[in-house]
Amino acid sequence: MLNFSLRQLSALLASKKISSAELTGEFLQRARSLNSEYNAFITLDEEASLTQARSADAAIAAGRATPLTGIPVAQKDIFCTKGWRTTCGSRMLANFISPYDADVIERFNAAGAVTIGKTNMDEFAMGSSNETSFYGPVKNPWDTAAVPGGSSGGSACAVAARMAPGATGTDTGGSIRQPAALCGISGLKPTYGRVSRYGMIAFASSLDQGGPMAKSAEDLALMLNVMAGFDARDSTSLQREPEDYTRILEKPLEGLRIGLPREYFVKEINDDVARAVDDALAEYRKLGAKTVEVSLPTTKLSVPVYYVLAPAEASSNLSRFDGVRYGYRAPDYADLNDMYRKSRAQGFGAEVKRRILIGTYVLSHGYYDAYYIQAQKLRRLIAQDFTEAFARCDIIMGPTSPTVAFDLGEKSSDPVQMYLSDAYTIAVNLAGLPGMSIPVGFGYKNRPVGLHLVGNYFAEARMLNAAHQYQLVTDWHMRTPIPA
Repeated sequence: MLNFSLRQLSALLASKKISSAELTGEFLQRARSLNSEYNAFITLDEEASLTQARSADAAIAAGRATPLTGIPVAQKDIFCTKGWRTTCGSRMLANFISPYDADVIERFNAAGAVTIGKTNMDEFAMGSSNETSFYGPVKNPWDTAAVPGGSSGGSACAVAARMAPGATGTDTGGSIRQPAALCGISGLKPTYGRVSRYGMIAFASSLDQGGPMAKSAEDLALMLNVMAGFDARDSTSLQREPEDYTRILEKPLEGLRIGLPREYFVKEINDDVARAVDDALAEYRKLGAKTVEVSLPTTKLSVPVYYVLAPAEASSNLSRFDGVRYGYRAPDYADLNDMYRKSRAQGFGAEVKRRILIGTYVLSHGYYDAYYIQAQKLRRLIAQDFTEAFARCDIIMGPTSPTVAFDLGEKSSDPVQMYLSDAYTIAVNLAGLPGMSIPVGFGYKNRPVGLHLVGNYFAEARMLNAAHQYQLVTDWHMRTPIPA
């Protein structure tokens, strides 16, 4: 049962073969038994989860069930959740109990889903390995010596280890897709504005986007049906007609044009990753798709552009954490200014402080034009490259990450090498496009490999269709490191 899809679990609940309280109890038991080893969850609240489960059972009995009613979902600890500790992986918010729900949480609650816990993450979503969390690193369930990817590493680990059938994540430069790839699950970053950012603690407001993480594309589609929609409280939320993301899952792929950017298939990709991606593309050709070469010439600029713009926005967004109104406050200080300095110095970790300093620098007088404005101009060129590529293809594919999961501590002392882990994912955030990762095999030390799919704006249904058809003829998404 722990390895069942969301649709299978929904059918069991609808037929009364199992109750939500029983199902939630099963996943809670597994989470409790494995969390000490993997550190996927920051907070588990059994009573709160079971209370929701009993309400879901009542809704099912009354005939008011939706496809996700009664199904446990792990929530990334970046989404404010009423009555739950919401830390964002930081000492700064270690004592913060949210007084309200994020829009994403409201939507899952309205659908009758059960919050099974709050997942570990890189502090304020800043990281590619889940090693910057104040609550300790998350371990990759395929190999505990390896990172799970970040920043949504706790969510990826929870799904991979079958501690939850689905989880939420956020993606600013690859933080859903990279951990999905490294943990052998499926993860989707929707078009910017598809999912409300209200109540999602901000890192970089023009890049952040919430999305689903699960075993399969079909599960992602069911979760996105709940998560997506207009929210008047979020000024960046898009007004569009509601969409059923499952509607074309079964459509054959005959005639699908897959774009292969020549800049993605370069010597920097490890051989094991390249082989798995090539095998996946061969499978797509068997399914009727054809591949065409495209070019994204400004791809190489995406990492430096991102590490100007994202820290700039972070330096502004994180100014609210000052030790005055909520969150961590230094215990000893001489005056107000001393309290500000000490609270922020003690409350933030090294990576967060590094990015705040970079962001403040590039926004400062004399450097704003040289760095920030130039980065915004390059961002426009990166988006234009994608527009031109999609004139020749329907979906772009390539590796999600140039390597499989690296070892814990391997890149901690070299921030630049850590940042390059997201070289293939960052451009998608800069352009605001939808992107996803699906498992396509294994490489070094039996660590998972992910295939990166990029669609045009609002093409989530087409991407999910392409991923689902591949998963119908392969079983990579069903592999699990720990028998369920």
